[in-house]
This record gives sequence, structure tokens and C-alpha cells, in this order.
Amino acid sequence: QLQASGGGLVQVGGSLRLSCAASGRTFSNVAMGWFRQAPGKERDFVAAIRLRPGSTYYADSVKGRFTISVDNAKNTVYLQMNSLKPEDTAVYYCARGARSILSQLRSGSGYDYWGQGTLVTVSS
Repeated sequence: QLQASGGGLVQVGGSLRLSCAASGRTFSNVAMGWFRQAPGKERDFVAAIRLRPGSTYYADSVKGRFTISVDNAKNTVYLQMNSLKPEDTAVYYCARGARSILSQLRSGSGYDYWGQGTLVTVSS
């Protein structure tokens, strides 16, 4: 099971850190990713990390502001979000990667398990 947490209401320019804890064997040894879905829009790729060797990838819209990281001892993936903008408002989902092909990690097809989302609201 993947449990995302850390969402909430934050003002423009603020920061939040999302966490996604995996129980049992849910945590991947391949990759983990974050996606988001704004109201009325499709789900979009945010960030992914290949666990070996720890390479990270970001959507252009969040590059330089968001950081994905993993604590393998805690089976937890994080998304540090800084300089938040109103357009970052969305439900954020974490996912377990089953494949390490970058195009699949970006498209969403490379994941085999999705957690429940956590809502992030950025107010102006």
C-alpha cells in the first residue's frame, strides 16, 4: 500500500513536502514517481527517481522548484516543493515504478501501483 501525505493549503511562494510511505512489498527497487491532477485536467507527470543509481527527472514546469528523493530505510519517497504557484494546485499521487524506461516513467505506463492522492492548494 502506498500512502501519500503532506498536502495542504499554502500561499504562493511557500513550500510543502509530500511523503509517500510504502508498506509491505509495495516499495519499488526500480523507480518511484509523482504525478498530479488538477481539477478538470488530465493527470500529469511531476517527477521520478530511478532507485539505481538515483537519477531524477522532472517536468519542465517544476524543474528547479521541486525535488524528489527516497529514504530506502523508511520505504518512503518525498517530493519537496518550493516556490509554489497557483498552477501547482492539484491532487498529487505517488506511484511504484515497474520499469525504468524514462518515457514510460514520464507517461505513467511504467508504474504498476498507485497510491491515493493528497491535495495541494496554493492560494494567491
